[in-house]
Amino acid sequence: MPPAPPKQTIFTTMSALATELGAINLGQGFPDAEHAPELLAAAQRALAHKSNQYPPMRGLPELRAAICDYYGRRQGLALDPAQVVVTSGATEALAASILAVVQRGDEVIVLQPCYDAYIPLIERAGGMAVAVNLAPPHWTIPFDALAAAITPRTRLIIANTPNNPTGTLLTRADFERLGELCEAHDLTLLCDEVWEGMIFNGSAHASPLHVDSLKGRAIKVGSAGKLFSLTGWKVGWAVAAAPLADAIAGQHQFLTFTTATPLQWAVAEGLTLPDEWHDAHAAIYAPRRAQLIAGLEAAGYVVLPSAGTWFVTIDLAASGLPADDELVAERLIREAGVASIPVSAFYRDNALRGYLRLCFAKQEGVIEEALGRLAGFRTSI
Repeated sequence: MPPAPPKQTIFTTMSALATELGAINLGQGFPDAEHAPELLAAAQRALAHKSNQYPPMRGLPELRAAICDYYGRRQGLALDPAQVVVTSGATEALAASILAVVQRGDEVIVLQPCYDAYIPLIERAGGMAVAVNLAPPHWTIPFDALAAAITPRTRLIIANTPNNPTGTLLTRADFERLGELCEAHDLTLLCDEVWEGMIFNGSAHASPLHVDSLKGRAIKVGSAGKLFSLTGWKVGWAVAAAPLADAIAGQHQFLTFTTATPLQWAVAEGLTLPDEWHDAHAAIYAPRRAQLIAGLEAAGYVVLPSAGTWFVTIDLAASGLPADDELVAERLIREAGVASIPVSAFYRDNALRGYLRLCFAKQEGVIEEALGRLAGFRTSI
């Protein structure tokens, strides 16, 4: 018999249900308006006037150079295009990176809550995921538990900053400690940094590539879709020391091989926009974030601290609601017409319940309507 199909992701499930019921979708993380006309114009020009044939497998040289220049300006990283592999979205960058490092029987430590693609990708590579749980309200790394989880079979640690779903950040000090563990046990660190351009509390983004002990053993994953609010473009990249980048490219060539040429040209142009443009683009979301948090708190919801992404997390029990996030999410979409994501979906075996993720990358009128429904739901349940 053929194997059972993989379980549908919670994002697909909730978005489909939102469409079916006509609910406001604060679940899946995508904006409800286009905010980067410069990128759309660049894509149109590229489609009409540049090549529409296969680009180089590792990405257009112009895009790889633009990625290096962007990280040099914005994060102070000194990179070479030989370190960059352009992929068809950040999820493909994660897949190619995991396949490049993990062999059958290897163990991979996953800090959860985590993006729900990590564990299936590890398993497709023949590896075994070992979960180390982050705990609310601050979701900091429990380094003693992390060190205890390392065995002779461990090959990789996967981290995420800013974290999806919690919006919390790893610090330079966190990466220094991760570097010590990786050096001591000869491990690779895969860091999902797709939300690096969406930080709202004035903090600086930290990457493992800032840390000397990790420069040769860390992989940084980025996303044009998140930087430019064009999630459907599916242009991502992996950045690593040249030997690691070569191994990632070796896997990428047998996954998607390459990525849409006009979109690569457009992303290259977008990355060269001045820092003021990038700052202003991220700032679009700050008042919407403030609107959602203030409205939730006024309605009696307890919102946990966060610094980045397009999401906020509410503590159900502290908000006077049942601590079963799947149940509350189901009732919320059916009874109040608002889609959310239960944070338990970001834990293997739903190891932590009681928290909901809501997306603020929506128009102000949509957020206002959602807040009214959320307020009514809390008093009715």
